[in-house]
Amino acid sequence: MTAPRIVYLNGQFLPFEEARVPIMDRGFLFADGIYEVSAIIDGKLVDNAAHLARLDRSLGEIGIRNPHDAASWERLQTELVARNGVTEGLVYMQVTRGVAERDFAFPKAGTEPTVMMFTQAKTVLANPLVESGARVITVEDLRWKRRDIKSVALLAQVLAKQQAAEAGVAEAWMVEDGAVTEGSSSTAFIVSRDRVLVTRPLSTALLPGITRASVLRLAQEADLRIEERLIPVEEAYAAQEAFYTSASAFVMPVIEIDGRAIGEGRPGPLTRRLRDLYIEAARRG
Repeated sequence: MTAPRIVYLNGQFLPFEEARVPIMDRGFLFADGIYEVSAIIDGKLVDNAAHLARLDRSLGEIGIRNPHDAASWERLQTELVARNGVTEGLVYMQVTRGVAERDFAFPKAGTEPTVMMFTQAKTVLANPLVESGARVITVEDLRWKRRDIKSVALLAQVLAKQQAAEAGVAEAWMVEDGAVTEGSSSTAFIVSRDRVLVTRPLSTALLPGITRASVLRLAQEADLRIEERLIPVEEAYAAQEAFYTSASAFVMPVIEIDGRAIGEGRPGPLTRRLRDLYIEAARRG
């Protein structure tokens, strides 16, 4: 028999079927909450300290008390991964402002945050898309102005992902004022014709990607040229290589944007090198 899937909810490890959140939870009513996702390879968490630091920052930006310190979070994550026997995949964490009568203003003191976690077994390392390369489309960026906060309010991203799904491609890159902001669940990179690694600089316009930061550090250590600046869509079309990064994709080659082949129309050598470097670093811990 298959072992039951275990989730974590408000201090308890429970079978998936038994976990319940009240309808008055503000995450359900207002998307009033924050989430994070850490990858798992070889049964170990990847870049986890940085993910937990971003979780803490996002919670602080919207005034939700972090219910755990980093060490406690990691103990809970590790136990959840072990209980589900996940060796490769993801662990999802979510904290909402909690349960209160529906009112736009924050509830009065005493409301406890709702804390939830679950794991997903997924093929991360041997994803076949890595070999074929991903195709992406560009879509209008419809999101709010605090995209640096990892909010559970993801409707604009859902619509972008649906456009990508209907177009038969892997990802949507969102565009504002003629320049790429980021992917619907990833950070966008290009390699220019003169072999410079380019990605958008951090601001409130995009999420400070954890994998993004690691890839930039590895690129710097490998003496690659880096520019953090806006990427006009036309420049992306003309790139030598392109890729996106995320906790679930690591470094994913892009071979086509809006039906236009990137470079030679196959995963490029610099992208492959950065993916290998990232996986090596992740396995070293």
